[in-house]
Amino acid sequence: MQVTSKDLRFHTKEILDAAARGEEVIITFHGKPYARIVPVADSKQENKDNDFCGMWKDRTDMEDVETYVRRIRKRRTF
Repeated sequence: MQVTSKDLRFHTKEILDAAARGEEVIITFHGKPYARIVPVADSKQENKDNDFCGMWKDRTDMEDVETYVRRIRKRRTF
């Protein structure tokens, strides 16, 4: 489904209902795609496949985040 930014302003509920039904909604501004509204379930699935989320998981110096942050901040001098 493709709607204009004006449609979004005046028909927000209908657009959100379409997303809830599983439709992807593209918002256009001056005739060009500007934003995309997707159902929440699809967004969560995309994040699971994203390699960025686990890029620090193999670091041994970050097992305890609080200790790591304290050690970094301890070096600062003001």
